[in-house]
Amino acid sequence: MPELHETVYDSRTKRVGEVMDTEWGIVQLRPPRGGREWDADPRDLSPEAPHERLDSHLPAVPEEWDR
Repeated sequence: MPELHETVYDSRTKRVGEVMDTEWGIVQLRPPRGGREWDADPRDLSPEAPHERLDSHLPAVPEEWDR
């Protein structure tokens, strides 16, 4: 189980997230620059890889562009 505020890669959603909470075997993640949280299975999580770290620090795309 990842630590609180650890940055991890979710292989199911192919997203990087910061651990905000762990409850009932589910990990709640939030994008590094903020945004909507999502639930993840800890089995889908791994430490953040260098290329994911680069992607996570790029400027955010407005939500309406991501449709």
